[in-house]
Formats: sequence, C-alpha cells, structure tokens
Amino acid sequence: MPAKNPRINVVLEESLYKSIEHLAKRDGVSLSMKVRDLVKEALEIEEDIALSRFAEEREKTFRKTRALKHNEVW
Repeated sequence: MPAKNPRINVVLEESLYKSIEHLAKRDGVSLSMKVRDLVKEALEIEEDIALSRFAEEREKTFRKTRALKHNEVW
C-alpha cells in the first residue's frame, strides 16, 4: 500500500538523532511524528522572521500624517 504522505529521508548526526529520540520518548510519539512536529515549528519560526522583516521594512516608510484614521477604515 503506498504511503498517504510524501516521505523524506534524512541523515542525522548521532547526537541529533539521540536528542530527537529522547524528545519522542518523552512525548510518547514516534520519531517520525516528532521530526514532523519539529519541522513544522521551524517553518513557523522562519515565517515569523520573514513577516517581521517585512513589517520592519514597511515601518521605515510609515508616515503618521499619511495613515488612515480608525473611522476612515471602518
């Protein structure tokens, strides 16, 4: 039976493997699920960083005199 989800094979250093194995045992989940969750978390962090950079760039051009007031928006 083919797998439902795409697969990725990853080669890890022994210490990294042991750390993930420890976390998986602690949380009562499989290695695969733990790695999936860690990848999801890392992607969320990367997205937060990208959005933060975007906001910082927009903030540089922000002018209060040109901003819309609350009642103008709603």
